[in-house]
Amino acid sequence: MLALRLTRTAHLAVHLRRLLVALASAGTGFLLLCALGHALSHPDAPGASALRLAWCAAPLAAAVYLAVAVARTDPGTRPRSGLSAIGLGPGRLMAVSATTTALSAALGSVAALLAFLYMRGSLTGRPPSDRVAADALAAGQTLPAPAVLTLLVLVPALASAAVAHTLRPRDPRPAAAAAPRGYGRFGAYGWGKARETFGAYGRFGARVAAAGPAGSRAAGAMGVPPLERSREWGRVGAGGALRTQASAPHPAPSADGTTQTLDAAPPPPADTTPDAHPEPTPRPQSTTALPWGIAVLTAGLTVETYTGNATGAPAPGTAPSAGVLIGWALTALGLALAGPGLTHLCGRLLQAARPGALRLLAGRVLMEESHRIGRPLGVVAAVAAAAYVTATVYDGDGPAFGPLGTLGAVLVAGCTVATLLTAAVEARHARADTTGALLRLGAPPATLRAAAAVRAAALLALFGPLVLVVAVLAALPLDN
Repeated sequence: MLALRLTRTAHLAVHLRRLLVALASAGTGFLLLCALGHALSHPDAPGASALRLAWCAAPLAAAVYLAVAVARTDPGTRPRSGLSAIGLGPGRLMAVSATTTALSAALGSVAALLAFLYMRGSLTGRPPSDRVAADALAAGQTLPAPAVLTLLVLVPALASAAVAHTLRPRDPRPAAAAAPRGYGRFGAYGWGKARETFGAYGRFGARVAAAGPAGSRAAGAMGVPPLERSREWGRVGAGGALRTQASAPHPAPSADGTTQTLDAAPPPPADTTPDAHPEPTPRPQSTTALPWGIAVLTAGLTVETYTGNATGAPAPGTAPSAGVLIGWALTALGLALAGPGLTHLCGRLLQAARPGALRLLAGRVLMEESHRIGRPLGVVAAVAAAAYVTATVYDGDGPAFGPLGTLGAVLVAGCTVATLLTAAVEARHARADTTGALLRLGAPPATLRAAAAVRAAALLALFGPLVLVVAVLAALPLDN
């Protein structure tokens, strides 16, 4: 009921994004039902029917990926202060997001079933006129209800499970766990609980008012480790950085010449409620995953080349073999893994060679957003490469693409582009505070628009040649 209320009271843009999820689910469900219809019409060719069902994996993955991106940008299920007190904690909000996604995808599955029944003549009583459509729709045959239900539930179940896994509540990661391994103070080597920095034993005369000199001497006499004393005296945090507060007490000379410490009220405790939609922080994973992405991309091109040389170009009226499908899947996975690293590298290249304010701002934003838009960019690059291969192989003299193949291609391309645009919207909302601060400091809006244009041009200049190279290498074995 709560998911229905949040769905009803959402903004128009949120409804449009959920409608896109429903359309993607409807198209994917229709393709799955057509694969079932082909299997019923051709019981003597199970291999061809299995290959059709395997090719439905691409639009299925694209629809699930779009559902996850839409759930991440849903403002109705973001945590707010005070929601945990009324029972809307991080786990409950995650369940609401998964339920909302399942409802949208289920609506699309119902629409797919109605369209399938209408086109095969089960609702109107008129058989389809096209022979090819009759073979794919299994006109005149009884549909097995368990198989139809399984195929229709597949998209909502996978989408809701992916959303629940992505938006699951996570405990805040301690800063000490992410500290790099290296040589510490006095030659200590290993994974330390905290890194000590220069001046940890007292910096600029900062003292804790509550401890006092007697308490500090007592702490030293009781055998408190030096790091703990440094945290008490110099306010050193777990990551080794000095925590300077504006309300820190400073010693003030009194009338008799002694030094007194002014008491100050402690700062209010920070809100430690775990976030149901944790914002990913910039981590080195965006660059460390780049070699893995290149390795998977190379493996995919190798598999596709070997399979294409062994089987040759697809015959007219047939689809590529399962080996080519596996090669394309590995190629897309490699580009998706390498996308964040390439975006981070693009931001670094923008800041090279004595950059000005414009290039510096554009490069910093690209580095900051590499973990958000990098993977959707890699997926879009993979789809663009597949479109080039399709235009090269499926030309006028090549195999017939067919209406179902066109529907699948439109679904994959539309879902990936919509996912990229959704990720761009999420990144824009994430840097809204930074943009507002720049505007308050006097930055002209034209400069921000120019920085956005520079970022787009830099990404196009980097990913354009990459897509062309991957597409040419992938199309070579299929042209034989």
